[in-house]
Amino acid sequence: MATPDYLEHSMVASRLREDGTQRGGLFARSSSMVLIWALLDVVSAVVAGLAAFRIRLEPSPLPVLVFMRLSGSLSSIAYLFVFCAYLVMFARIYGLYRDPETRSALNEQRMTIQAVLTAGLLLCGTLYVMRAVGVSRIVVALTLVFTMALLAARRAVWRRVRERRFLEGRETRNVLIVGDGRVGQALRNHLQALPHMGFRFLGFISVDGQGPSSGNPQVIGDVRNCVALARTMFVDEIYFSTPGDKDTVVAVVEEARAAGIEVRVVPDLYDGLAWNAPVEYIGQFPTIPLHRREFPRSAFVLKRTIDLIVCVLALLLLAPVALTIAVLIKLDSPGPVIYKANRIGRKGRLFRCTKFRTMVVDAEVLREDLTHRNERDGVLFKMSNDPRVTRVGAWLRKYSLDELPQLWNVLAGDMSLVGPRPPLASEVERYNLSHLRRLDVLPGMTGLWQVEARQDPSFDHYISLDTAYVENWSLLLDLRILARTVGVVLSGTGS
Repeated sequence: MATPDYLEHSMVASRLREDGTQRGGLFARSSSMVLIWALLDVVSAVVAGLAAFRIRLEPSPLPVLVFMRLSGSLSSIAYLFVFCAYLVMFARIYGLYRDPETRSALNEQRMTIQAVLTAGLLLCGTLYVMRAVGVSRIVVALTLVFTMALLAARRAVWRRVRERRFLEGRETRNVLIVGDGRVGQALRNHLQALPHMGFRFLGFISVDGQGPSSGNPQVIGDVRNCVALARTMFVDEIYFSTPGDKDTVVAVVEEARAAGIEVRVVPDLYDGLAWNAPVEYIGQFPTIPLHRREFPRSAFVLKRTIDLIVCVLALLLLAPVALTIAVLIKLDSPGPVIYKANRIGRKGRLFRCTKFRTMVVDAEVLREDLTHRNERDGVLFKMSNDPRVTRVGAWLRKYSLDELPQLWNVLAGDMSLVGPRPPLASEVERYNLSHLRRLDVLPGMTGLWQVEARQDPSFDHYISLDTAYVENWSLLLDLRILARTVGVVLSGTGS
């Protein structure tokens, strides 16, 4: 299936990591996401241990008294944390802290139970060697049972939430397959049969130079323009299902690495595995990663957590303000209070963006007669003294209060508090290839452009600021933008 040179390159490329270690090993470099999962496992084990202590000891009406009783059993508490250390070690060895896409739910639950039992067996051996007769074996057994239940339930809930978002079309991974032969077709069928895993097949790439003229309607491009096409379609992964020219494959891998696109090769079930390359399974399909994009998953989880907390607090605190605005809009002009329009989100996903209505009802129709008065360069449309804006709408726009309903978009996961402005589909159609970089992240209620150059008419400056945000994103940058947004809103620089 694959040539020795091809697989040799696969083996070398897949092992290229900053610290020279392989993913998933016990002593591989820990990411912050691994630390978060390990901390959750420790918390679950401690909760299970305390529950076991409470059942074994005399029930106490106050939780405080339980901890007072435990203070007299320091050896038991010490061995509980020994168990936590064993649990984290074996969970890491069994790969439970890796991305869940590479394993099934049943396999994950089986490995979870195996990790707990192995850690428990090692704990029992430690208790025997240390002659810890003061530690109740019943407490140990209950701790193991409760830990298994908590870990299995937590992982099942987390997987169910992820799968639900995948089925809704959120956070999916777009895939192109190079080669439409037997292996490529089988991989396509496999990915489409497992929508809960979050992979979305977009098309085949030919290796014979024919491209879309090959006669297969699902062949959408040629391997020579594979990466450029992938960028326009917001592709996350490219799979090679057929051998190709080594120089071409290396060129695609290098170009994909620069674009932040992952590349994998599907080895033959016999020849590929015989080369002992590091294989990762997508469902039941073996793949060898040639290039893996390092994604700061834990930072984005924290960003999403901040979004949810701030949104809930803001919706509660600003509810009277929103109700007052709704009444003013209704009294000022006929029409609905909320304006909903289609916007383009992350990876080109269409969503309904909500705002308070600031224009007359037929504003979109009137826009055609006002295009000659556009004061912005290129794609964007903006004009001062817009006759379509209502009296209340002008005041809302000045202080950006019209965007308060977008908190619901943030709560739903279509937007974030900070990010590029969500564009119209008509704007995206006029984007160049480099402009699509701003769609790699969730759009935001505020962003770098809003606090740096809100009144700047230059479209190029607008794009450059959004691109700079995407390429230099950090939580600290988000916090700085949020802090500056407060000043921008209070100064009334909106229009």
